[in-house]
Order: sequence, then structure tokens, then C-alpha cells
Amino acid sequence: MNRYLQVFLALLLLAACNGKGTKPTPDRITALMTGGQFQAAEKMIRQYTAVTSLPCEEKLRWDWEIERMQRISLDFNKSETEALDYIRQYFPDVTAEQMSAWEASGALECMVIDNEKRYFSRAFRNLFRIDSTCKAKFEEVNGPAKNVKAPLLQKHLPEIVRLTRKKGTLRVEPVTYTITYTLTVPANTIPEGETIRAWMPLPRTDVPRQSGFRLLSASEPDYIISPDNYVHKSIYMEKTAVTDQDAVFEYTFTYTAQAQYHHFDPLKDILPYNTDSPVYKEYIKEVPPHILTGGPVAELAKKIVGQEENPFLQLQKIFTYISQTYPWAGAREYSTIESIPLYVLENNHGDCGQVSLLFISMCRSLGIPARWESGWMLHPGEINLHDWAEAYLEGIGWIPIDQSFGLQPGTERLFYSRGMDSYRMAVNTGIGGSFFPAKIYPRSETVDFQRGEVEWRGGNLYFNRWNYSLKVHPSNK
Repeated sequence: MNRYLQVFLALLLLAACNGKGTKPTPDRITALMTGGQFQAAEKMIRQYTAVTSLPCEEKLRWDWEIERMQRISLDFNKSETEALDYIRQYFPDVTAEQMSAWEASGALECMVIDNEKRYFSRAFRNLFRIDSTCKAKFEEVNGPAKNVKAPLLQKHLPEIVRLTRKKGTLRVEPVTYTITYTLTVPANTIPEGETIRAWMPLPRTDVPRQSGFRLLSASEPDYIISPDNYVHKSIYMEKTAVTDQDAVFEYTFTYTAQAQYHHFDPLKDILPYNTDSPVYKEYIKEVPPHILTGGPVAELAKKIVGQEENPFLQLQKIFTYISQTYPWAGAREYSTIESIPLYVLENNHGDCGQVSLLFISMCRSLGIPARWESGWMLHPGEINLHDWAEAYLEGIGWIPIDQSFGLQPGTERLFYSRGMDSYRMAVNTGIGGSFFPAKIYPRSETVDFQRGEVEWRGGNLYFNRWNYSLKVHPSNK
């Protein structure tokens, strides 16, 4: 449905709901939320939950909807005037028709919230990544985009392939990292004397590419490190809030990461799947809303692979298609997106985690076991949060796949469809898992875990209420 029609219908509903004797209902609330009438929806949710006897789980669900709308409002914080000011730097005579076309294509992401058109905070720069005409204009003005990782990878990737073949091993090129992670809750964020609870990322010790983990120091002596059977690897600390003092959580650790590459002949070495195995059954499941095995995702996957039946050649076709079709763009917070794979298909772009979830979903729809892995990329000059995937091939095992690194220049064009570089810190082996110890309030990041999670007795502290930093100290090979 056209977004403006949605708004019109929501306004009609709001007018009706303001009539005498109108009772708040889930359908009316949903219509208001869908139409972007967030203030009215929040008011009706509070009325509904106050006068209706609800199970605890359902009341929490409605509380979450209020939180989700607030998060969307934080993400969509730019005005139409700001959008025009940015775009006119490149297209001084931009028309309303051009703006509407970009909005309809998903290249210029906006929504109407409480009768005001608002743009996603990263929408303006994203437009000049996503739309081909805008991208060309941006590069004409600013020069071609520079990939600071390119010189390193052009040397590193062929060496990984050479060494793994020469040595007959999967893992080579070790890099030892020493890292300091800091999470800061600004002074007076919560009342004096209250306990701040923080979960922060650590490198996994059950990923074969990572070894030698040691915690060198921690600001809080009574920390807790999660067991390996939790999909999110974390260190947990508590601190008492002190008036006018920042609450700083900090720790330093070391570990060694290795590159990985799989040499195999897809036509000779891959066996038929054992469809009764636990691995197969677990990793072809649909896990809605972010891992889907039916609908548009499955239809597109079948179209991409055509008559190909070899699972590795199928996943390479998917890998290539996604790489060539969906450009990288700065992402909304995942907790505000109803279904990430469908979001990519509908908006024709995605960041690393979004295209990875699309890849995983497409693989599973074809009966290829696939799973999530994420953490940080630690390439010199470009350290950042990052997500990737793994796929399982019978007779080979799990192979790493970095969908967003995509097709590489030179001889190792498809390297990231069966290999991984040495510049990684894997933290997670799944999405939306539990924390150890348990988190009480809703997560800031409902899918991934890289920056951390913070809460206190009064509720969750969202990302806008604290800061984080990861510092990589000089490493030795």
C-alpha cells in the first residue's frame, strides 16, 4: 500500500478513535503504527494495556512496540529541508519528481511520522551509494571512492590461497591482537547508587580460526565471561553510578586470528547431504522473521541457481548475484526492521549483516545449511563492526563466506565464497541469543551483539545513552 494512503487511512482511524465511546483494540493500534501515527498509537497502547486484562507476555509485547516506535523516530531524524540542502550540492535543480522517484525506489529512505516526512539519518549519503546516477555524480565531484583495505587484501588473499595449498592446511597467516575495549555511560545517566549492568564483546574460543585468548586486565574485578555454548560471547560487569562521574567499563585482552581457505573440487569432493544429521536439521530451519526459507526469498533463490544442483555452485551463484545486485548502504538499527531479508529485497540495498541474512535465508531455502557469524573487522585503517556467514558442505565441513566483501578484483574474485582473511574477531555464532548472565530488559540490538548491551533497574539503556570504543594495539605476526 502506498505510504501516503496508509497515512490517510490512519488519520481517518485516529479521528474515529477520538469519537465518544471508541474502544482501543489491537487492530486500531496496528493501523496507527502502520500509518506512522506514532504518538496516537502510543497513547492508544497505554489506554489498551491499562484497561484490558492481558497476560504478562502480551503486555511486554505492547511495551516493546512503544520502544520500537521511539527507536524508529531516533533513526529517522532528518527533515525534508535537510535532504534538499544535501542533494542540491550535487543536483542544484533537483525536482520534486526526482525526489519522489528516489524515495519510491528505496534509494532515499524516508517515512511519514506523525504527519511529517522524515528521512533516515544516513539516507542522504546512502542515496549516492545506491542510485547509479547519484553515485556517478558523487564520484565526479569527490573522486572515486577509496577502499583502504584493497592494497592489503590484494597481497593477503593470494598468499592465503598459496600457503593453504602448499601446506595442505585450512588455516594460515596468524595475526596476534591486543585489544582494549571501553564502554562509557555518561555521568548522571542513571541515579546515584544504582547498579549499571554491562555486557561487552569478546573473541570466541570455540571458533577454529581463533586461539590463545587471554584477558589481560579488567576495570571491574568481579567480571563474568559467558560459556561457549552461548551464541554471544561476552564479558559482563557491574558498576555503581556516582553523581557527576562517568561510569567506565574497560578491559584488555589478546588472541590470535588466522586466515582460512578451503581447496576442493565441487564436482568431486562434495557428498550428498545426510538429511538426518543434527547439523543439517538445525541449519536449514526457518527462523522468522530474519531467516526465511519461503516466499520471495525462496522464489528468487530458485531463479538465481536455475538448473544447478551442486550446493557449492549454487551458493556461489547466490553470492555473486547478491554482490552484483545489492550495494552496501548504512543501515537502520536492526531492531526497527520487521524482516531483514525482505527489507533488502524491497529496498535494493543492504549492509553486511543484512545481505548475510539474505544469503543465509536463500541457502537454507535450497537445503544448504548456513549460519551467522559476526563480530569485528580489524583491517588496518578500517576497524568496524562486521557480519558474515558460514555454509556447510557434506564432506568438506563449514566454510566461511563474507557476502558483503563480495567479488574481489584480480585472480581471487570469489575468495570470500570459501575463505576468510586474518583480520577478524568472531564474537557471535547466531542471532538473537540469550546473554549470560541473563538480561532482564529488551535488548538494544535484537539480532546482533558487537557494541554491547547496558541496563539498570529502571530499564534498558539504548545506544544513544552510552559510548563505546575498540582500540587495537600494534600486533605481531
